[in-house]
Amino acid sequence: MKILDKYVAKNFLTGYAIAFCVLLGLRIVIDVFVNLDEFAENARFGVVSIITNIFTYYGLNSTLYFRDFAGMITVVAAAFSLGKMVRNNELIAIMASGVSLKRIIAPIIILAIALTGLLVIDQELLIPSISHKLVRGQDAVPGVETYGVWFISDANGSLICSRKFDAKTATLYEPVILIRRQIPGSLVWTPTGWIEAQSATYDSQGQCWRLDGGIYTPIPKPDSADGRAVDIKRLPIACYHTDLSADDIPIRRKAEFKVLLSSSQLTQLAAEGTKLKDLALLYSQKHFRITDPLMNMVMLLVCLPVLVCRDPKSMKNAIAASFVITSASLVVCFICKLFATEEFFGRIAPELWAWLPIFIFAPVAFIELDSLKT
Repeated sequence: MKILDKYVAKNFLTGYAIAFCVLLGLRIVIDVFVNLDEFAENARFGVVSIITNIFTYYGLNSTLYFRDFAGMITVVAAAFSLGKMVRNNELIAIMASGVSLKRIIAPIIILAIALTGLLVIDQELLIPSISHKLVRGQDAVPGVETYGVWFISDANGSLICSRKFDAKTATLYEPVILIRRQIPGSLVWTPTGWIEAQSATYDSQGQCWRLDGGIYTPIPKPDSADGRAVDIKRLPIACYHTDLSADDIPIRRKAEFKVLLSSSQLTQLAAEGTKLKDLALLYSQKHFRITDPLMNMVMLLVCLPVLVCRDPKSMKNAIAASFVITSASLVVCFICKLFATEEFFGRIAPELWAWLPIFIFAPVAFIELDSLKT
């Protein structure tokens, strides 16, 4: 690595660290002031518990904030590093020595690709591993949360309900599990029976729910001879095997839980079969996992030719133009995510909406890079 590459890389990484701290710090500070009363609802546990809960909550949610701000952080870091070089007239000196401007921005692009890899690791590995903690509200104290569970579906197609779930003991109180089977060749499910129990505690080794006083009641079928119902035999049941673990329940009860899953988990969930609109949401999430990191790189490539200017007086306009371009691309991505599950002309096309921002801005990026005066 040449001295110039080291210098540009150092400036970019310094700007990245500053942008990371400023943007995430601003996001956290605003959220703290807005939701401080939510944290204070647990004042009975003491001030130390509240402060610990605040640091724990935002320490975990920083993974989500980084996912959302990764593209903006990269653009701000590039503006910081190049702005410093333009202000000190370093680009003119470098060009006078015969070095191309494209050669100057090469270290920034390489580092941006590496940092995009951190985004992929955060989205695919880190967030799914702590997803059951990310769904906690500001007023929830870790280890003592309790809440109701209503009609959560598992891989068997069953629906699980409970008036109270204790996260600390991984116990469902008075659970009711509606057993269903899928009609072959359709997405329609029909109930076949239900399970009742006084409580159900999750067994992580056996991957099942241990039932206390569990009873299975089949739904009777009409007798083929006289139309009367046959006798019902209620059967005792000790455990219910399912893919739905105690850690999955806090995630599944949240409507937006799909954004916390990895791509492999989304594929598995889609394979279980669900409503058409839910399938569209799953497929859109899978494609956005690919296009979001690519779009972050495209935003950087669109902004870099604008930021590489020779005159320090025009740097302010260049930074403003880069942020306008970045904002426009973020708005387009947001609109595409809104429309990804909507029906247009009788069809739902989540793949098209996921890749549409790339189709729009990638040609712009290549045209600007090609027209860059070196």
